[in-house]
Amino acid sequence: MNRELEYMFVDCARVWIPDVEEVWKSAELTKDYKNGDLSLQLMLEDGTNLEHKLDPKTKNLPYLRNPDILVGENDLTALSYLHEPAVLHNLKVRFIDSKLIYTYCGIVLVAINPYETLPIYGTDIINAYSGQNMGDMDPHIFAVAEEAYKQMARDERNQSIIVSGESGAGKTVSAKYAMRYFATVSGSASEANVEEKVLASNPIMEAIGNAKTTRNDNSSRFGKYIEIGFDNRYRIIGANMRTYLLEKSRVVFQADEERNYHIFYQLCASSHLPEFKNLKLSKANDFLYTRQGRSPIIDGVDDTKELCTTRNAFSLLGINESYQMGLFQVLAAILHLGNVEIRDRDSDSSMIPPNNDHLTKFCELVGITYEDMAQWLCHRKLKTASETYIKTLPRLQATNARDALSKHIYAKLFNWIVEHVNKALVADIKQHSFIGVLDIYGFETFEINSFEQFCINYANEKLQQQFNMHVFKLEQEEYMKEQIPWTLIDFYDNQPCINLIEAKMGILDLLDEECRMPKGSDDSWAQKLYTHLKTCSLFEKPRMSNRAFIIQHFADKVEYQCEGFLEKNKDTVNEEQIKVLKASKFDLLVELFKDEGKATSPTGQAPGTGGRTRLSVKPDKSRDSSSKEHKKTVGCQFRNSLQMLMETLNATTPHYVRCIKPNDFKQAFSFDPMRAVQQLRACGVLETIRISAAGFPSRWTYQEFFSRYRVLMKQKDVLSDKKLTCRNVLEKLVQDQDKYQFGQTKIFFRAGQVAYLEKLRADKLRAACIRIQKTIRCWLARKKYMRMRDAAITIQRFTRGYQARCLAKFIRRTLAAIVIQKYQKMYVARKRYRQKQTAALAIQTILRAYMARQKYQALLREHKAVIIQKHARGWLARRWYKRCLSSIVYLQCCFRRMRARRELKKLKIEARSVEHFKKLNKGMENKIMQLQRKIDEQTKENKCVNEKLVGLENTYTTESERLRGELGRLRGVEEDARSKGNQVSCLLEELEKLRKELSTTQQEKKIIEDWVQTYKSEMEKMVSELKDQNGLLKKEKDDLNRLIQEQSQQMTEKMARAIAAETQQLETDLNEERSRYQNLLTEHLRLEEKYDDLKEHISKPGHRRTDSTHSSNESEYTYNSEFAESEEGSRAAEDLTRGMDTSLTLKLQKRLTELEQEKQSLRNELENKEEQFQRARARDESEFKKVRGAELEYESLKRQELESENKKLKHDLAEMRKSLLGGTAASAGAPGSPAYKVLLDQLNSSCEELEVRKEEVLILRSQLVSQKEAMQHKDEKETMTEVAVHVEDISKLKDADELKQAYLGLKDTNRLLEHQLQTQRRNYDSEVESLRGELQNVKEENNRQQQLLAQNLQLPPEARIEASLQHEITRLTHENLEQVADDPTASREARVIILRRMVDLMEQLEKQDRTIRKLKKQLKVYSKRIGEMGAGQAEGQTSPGQMVDEPIHPVNIPRREKDFQGMLEYKKEDELKLVKNLILELKPRGVAVNLIPGLPAYILFMCLRHADYVNDDQKVRTLLTSTINSIKKILKKRGDDFETVSFWLANTCRFLHCLKQYSGDEVFMKQNTSRQNEHCLSNFDLTEYRSVISDLAIQIYQQLIKCMENILYPMIVSGMLEHETIQGVSGAKPTGLRKRTSSIADEGMNTLDSILRQLNAFHSTMCQHGTDPELIKQVVKQQFYFIGAVTLNNLLLRKDMCSWSKGMQIRYNVSQLEEWLRDKGLMNCGAKETLEPLIQAAQLLQVKKKTDEDAEAICSMCLALTTAQIVKVLNLYTPVNEFEERVSVSFIRTIQTRLRDRYGSPQLLMDTKIIYPITFPFNPSSLALETVQIPSSLNLAFLTRV
Repeated sequence: MNRELEYMFVDCARVWIPDVEEVWKSAELTKDYKNGDLSLQLMLEDGTNLEHKLDPKTKNLPYLRNPDILVGENDLTALSYLHEPAVLHNLKVRFIDSKLIYTYCGIVLVAINPYETLPIYGTDIINAYSGQNMGDMDPHIFAVAEEAYKQMARDERNQSIIVSGESGAGKTVSAKYAMRYFATVSGSASEANVEEKVLASNPIMEAIGNAKTTRNDNSSRFGKYIEIGFDNRYRIIGANMRTYLLEKSRVVFQADEERNYHIFYQLCASSHLPEFKNLKLSKANDFLYTRQGRSPIIDGVDDTKELCTTRNAFSLLGINESYQMGLFQVLAAILHLGNVEIRDRDSDSSMIPPNNDHLTKFCELVGITYEDMAQWLCHRKLKTASETYIKTLPRLQATNARDALSKHIYAKLFNWIVEHVNKALVADIKQHSFIGVLDIYGFETFEINSFEQFCINYANEKLQQQFNMHVFKLEQEEYMKEQIPWTLIDFYDNQPCINLIEAKMGILDLLDEECRMPKGSDDSWAQKLYTHLKTCSLFEKPRMSNRAFIIQHFADKVEYQCEGFLEKNKDTVNEEQIKVLKASKFDLLVELFKDEGKATSPTGQAPGTGGRTRLSVKPDKSRDSSSKEHKKTVGCQFRNSLQMLMETLNATTPHYVRCIKPNDFKQAFSFDPMRAVQQLRACGVLETIRISAAGFPSRWTYQEFFSRYRVLMKQKDVLSDKKLTCRNVLEKLVQDQDKYQFGQTKIFFRAGQVAYLEKLRADKLRAACIRIQKTIRCWLARKKYMRMRDAAITIQRFTRGYQARCLAKFIRRTLAAIVIQKYQKMYVARKRYRQKQTAALAIQTILRAYMARQKYQALLREHKAVIIQKHARGWLARRWYKRCLSSIVYLQCCFRRMRARRELKKLKIEARSVEHFKKLNKGMENKIMQLQRKIDEQTKENKCVNEKLVGLENTYTTESERLRGELGRLRGVEEDARSKGNQVSCLLEELEKLRKELSTTQQEKKIIEDWVQTYKSEMEKMVSELKDQNGLLKKEKDDLNRLIQEQSQQMTEKMARAIAAETQQLETDLNEERSRYQNLLTEHLRLEEKYDDLKEHISKPGHRRTDSTHSSNESEYTYNSEFAESEEGSRAAEDLTRGMDTSLTLKLQKRLTELEQEKQSLRNELENKEEQFQRARARDESEFKKVRGAELEYESLKRQELESENKKLKHDLAEMRKSLLGGTAASAGAPGSPAYKVLLDQLNSSCEELEVRKEEVLILRSQLVSQKEAMQHKDEKETMTEVAVHVEDISKLKDADELKQAYLGLKDTNRLLEHQLQTQRRNYDSEVESLRGELQNVKEENNRQQQLLAQNLQLPPEARIEASLQHEITRLTHENLEQVADDPTASREARVIILRRMVDLMEQLEKQDRTIRKLKKQLKVYSKRIGEMGAGQAEGQTSPGQMVDEPIHPVNIPRREKDFQGMLEYKKEDELKLVKNLILELKPRGVAVNLIPGLPAYILFMCLRHADYVNDDQKVRTLLTSTINSIKKILKKRGDDFETVSFWLANTCRFLHCLKQYSGDEVFMKQNTSRQNEHCLSNFDLTEYRSVISDLAIQIYQQLIKCMENILYPMIVSGMLEHETIQGVSGAKPTGLRKRTSSIADEGMNTLDSILRQLNAFHSTMCQHGTDPELIKQVVKQQFYFIGAVTLNNLLLRKDMCSWSKGMQIRYNVSQLEEWLRDKGLMNCGAKETLEPLIQAAQLLQVKKKTDEDAEAICSMCLALTTAQIVKVLNLYTPVNEFEERVSVSFIRTIQTRLRDRYGSPQLLMDTKIIYPITFPFNPSSLALETVQIPSSLNLAFLTRV
């Protein structure tokens, strides 16, 4: 840096120092710099102290840092210090902190790729930038596109947008958005949707020319220049594309993490689709050409969907399905060719294995022979002067030849697609101008740089030269325009580098020469370079290599490797392979290679044939294609095409877009300073900065300088001439005259001078702030001192009084204490004595009672112990006795058991001995038998003895019983005597016991009494507690009641809020519905206008303009207009017919032919369907015949089951009825009870339904029988039997449930039903014809009736009834005669009908006579009353001096009110004149000023009333239709005139209100007078016309809003944002090269007062026209919404407007608008609420933005703003002065976190096109129609008052 700014290096000055990682690092001086110092004492931002050594040779000081208020500027040229660190820091702050990706750098737009989708490219953003100047809005690609579009239209010069940058920087996306902008703002000149086709070319070119690289997922691997053509109205008519340097090497090779072109992966992903089966594709990993990068998938990209998009784009551009499949077939063939395996045969030859699958597929797809391609893939033909021979190729060369063929085919395919895309985009009409968009690669340097990088950097050298010359030219023009002394600026000229490349004997020339050498090689070419170019300073030879060279480009030094240069420059392909492909049977492939023998012109598609590794060459036309030396090399072609491009760019006005890649990792909003600096150096941005900094980079208008630095001027320095004032002040502030220059309109400053002025301004403001702070602090300190002094005096006064009061109080308390002590001591002594006395007595009492209780307890224990001992001893004795008894019994049992066991043992032994004895002595049996007989005899004897013994025992028992009874009686007597003695002793004991119990009872009584006393006290205590609880409960009850009331109130409020919310929702829904309806009306109006424009377009030159809405209203509402049939309409129709364009007629005829063909095809399809139906029905019949037998058997069984179930149900039904009828009357189901009635009704309905089903069954049965009879004629034998069985089965149907069985029968009835349907259709057609005839007769009769009615109206009332009766009789007679003539048999019935109607008419006549007589009587009574009232008034008005009996002479006074009925009569031929004078030629201003408001509406309604009065429907219809059409016509003619639109809106509404007020509906008649009710329409209901006129009013309202917005729009931004309503609050900051059109208030600019004056004009005009007040409120609300929306949208798109001071300006402006509403009484119209978003945005600019509390306050305050708008304002917030602080990134993130859950629209800008739904509240007029006077100025003398 030069040493001219040494005085700025003071303490606390901030500078930039170099850094290895961050490139530049900020530091702050801790010590002033003095001339001669060798180092600077610095402190880094992290607090580290650093000593910065200066260069001892240059002693250059480090770069100074710009003031904070200049950081983040939209234009880098606005910076005071223009250097690399300032540019880098400004871009980083905008990109990271403000999330802004676009920045101006003079004429260049710098675009940083955010790697994130941003919502800044929508249609609303496009509309916001459309029509704006480039400096008025924030930087954007749309601003550049708008500037190019505007300059094309303004300067009549072609434009070009040059988009450059390295891969991944976003070039393609920027170019795409620029084209989208042109397509949106311009539209197309035809109905072919050219703009859609232009945009549709993008997906096609991305599919075939873009690929994934390590730097970009969608990198363009070719350059393209698209010319978008426009007509003379600057609408898109077509486009043309030129491509450059396609990277063909990517087809055959991809590096790691890269992909081939997208189209290959799209085809592989869609290989499963049926239309792609013949391509024989599979996954991408199965093909060599798509798997080398090992990254076949891109995250977030669906290749299948992308292919659908590509195919749709092909279709939109006219490339049909057959061509598309052909293209895909060629691409699939390339993939298969890549998989062809070539093997070594020996060291010098190779071979392809036989029957190679992929080669077979390749040959099948391209239609060539397998043998030929296999032959020439491994061989090549060599030609010499005398002979030709075939040479084998090694495997490596054969593989290279295969890859070269693949690349060549792809290049041909690419060129073919580009050619056909251009054909689809070609313009049908003459191109007036164009805008070119150049999307080309930026400067590239890699570790290994080859021929591709050489060509790319060569192209960038040319573009940089053109860029430098353009910048230099603009600088020169600016200086000359401002008459600044021109000093030659030294800038880098890269012409020597370009000469090194393209001049004679340059690098390209030597390369072409070496390519022509028979044995040329890369090494020999390198040696030639070293020999011929060693003297060039820009060319170097590397030290360590003999096969490379170095070129010093404008951006950096680049080392190129010579290997492969010659081969890539030649781009050779085996000619025999090309011949094989040319002989293909595949037409598309032949078409691709049909121009192979011709050289392509450099102006054609040659640039698209280049490549970064292998570039195709097309030989010259004039030379033999077989001679390689005569072919144009790739370098030559690229040089020629580049020269053509430069000529095109030089012939246009260029606009530059430089795309920057912020990092290499594709991270969103991540900034790598090192990578950014490399690209800034390479793309020329820093060169632009250097050129600007070399001259006067900072430029201020005089007004801007005066406004900004007014604080540095004294009052005496301010003159009326601001230019002279600025000159005088600047000469005082800056002593060096060379630091600035005065131009015609601007002041030019050297670099750093603005920072110096800002420092002076900041110092002045700081000094002023210190002085203000000093004064305020002094005032605050004095105020605090006085407040403290007054407080101290007050405290002393109150303290002393308090102390005195305390002393008196102490004395009084001392005396009182002595008295209290005396009595207290006495009381204590007496109390102590009484306590001791009471205690002694209590102790004695307790002791005595204790002793008595102890003695009693001892006696009681002794007594109870004796009783216990007695019972215990008795229990022990009884227990011992029982134990002894049980032991004895147990012993007896044991002894008896032992005896029994012994006996048993003996018996067992005896038994064993007997058996043994039997075995041993079998002969003893006889003896035993004898002994047995003896035993039996003895048994008998024993039995007899026993019987005797029994008898004796019985006798003994009886005697014993008697004796025992006697003994018992005696014992009883003895016991009684004993018990008597015991009883006496017991009684004595009991007496003693009772005595003891008595004493015990007495003691218990005493205890109970004590307990009662205690219980009583406890109860009393409990009662008191219960009372307390009761009180608490009552309190709780009251609290609960209050709570219930509060809850009920809350519920009521909640319900009220819910009802209000629901009401609000309903209103919102209603408004949305109205808005949708009104949008439809707007669309209808737009279509009408488009229709009128088309009529004008197709008519002849000089034809007469017709009514825009003529007959369109008739088509919509089906009303016939007499006005439409007038002479003017007929002439217009004739002109329109004569002006019909022939091309349109042919198009219509073609369309008609297509429709007829479509109709015929549909008819054929219908016939085919009918034939299929007939065949299907015949097939069904045959199947039915086969299976009908089995089905009928099944059906018969099923019917039997159903019949049994039916019988059971009927039986249950009958039982249910009996049970219901027989139930008890008291039961719930008794007859007459509700349940019984409901059940009975259901039962009856079921029965009725059952009967209906039975009838349907019978009908079906009859139909089936008839059908079966018809079928008997077809098949007599089989069908006869089957029909009989079927009829027999059908006859069994008895219930509704059996309808299920009729399904098969319904199949048979189809033919019968079809026949019936045809018969009904014929009957219907005949009935329609008859009804049409009757309708015609009714119309004729109606006309006759109207004529007779008109005649009758002219007759007196008495004659009207007779005439009408006579007419009715005549009509009936005529009808009778017609009926008799038609049908003589019906004459008797006709006579009867006539007689009846005559009787009815006679009765009606008598009834009317009675009514007339009654009305006459009432009329007489009212006339008498009126006469009496008139006489009374006359008596009341008699003067005192007048005689009462003086005769009064009658005076004839005309009574117009009575005669005039409020109607205007006109003749039908005057209708055109009426409409013309009252609507078409009426001047609103004269009517509004001189006549009553709404006069045309009243006149039209009065004419309508007369047409209604005479019952002329045609007159009513034509008048209304003519009125509507005329209003539409005048609005189209003068729709931009606010007065006209407002006037007819008011009159249309008044006419609509009149139609409602006098319609006769009670709803609209409530506020009418009796006279107005008499004027109601009597014959016609015009409700439909009211809706038509209401729609017309809506259209006029929308046109009025549009007209007002067009007037207000130019005023809003300048008045609400740019104009400083509060002077001195904010000063303008430097704006750089892109000056705003109205950055500072000029004398001619719009201000807030301009907006208020315009609003006043709108309001007064509408009031003069008599617009309804409610309608005025709605208009004002709409305009305030528009003002707020436009202001907020511009605020969101302008960073320079987002500051604290601007927020204050906006709030002040809004307050002025609110004051205007208050003055006009419109505060309750809702207009203020529409400004709420703008108010909150202004508040957001002014509130604190630091802490979490501030974030919470912002979130609660900004409820009307969306999250996107709040974040955008915070990101755009820019300090204007040094005392303001920027919003930190962390605070913005806090806001985003808090607003994450807020529901709202993601849209950034407000929709300025929204129109609130309009309503027309009914507003009746108090004006009486009979008082309306028609002025002569309206020329309506032909109207007659009725």
